Amino acid sequence: MNPVGRLYYAASTLVCVPASLDQEVGAALGAQAGGFTRFRRAAETPFNLILEARP
Repeated sequence: MNPVGRLYYAASTLVCVPASLDQEVGAALGAQAGGFTRFRRAAETPFNLILEARP
């Protein structure tokens, strides 16, 4: 993981987890998401990686 990816991952943890906990469901996934069995790299740039995930 490059430094920008690490920064985005950390920001997701610091911002998304508390926001998720505040919602009714409260799943607190942040940068994590489970339940997917198939992944595909849809696109990639030096700063972004776009994945297609299917259950």
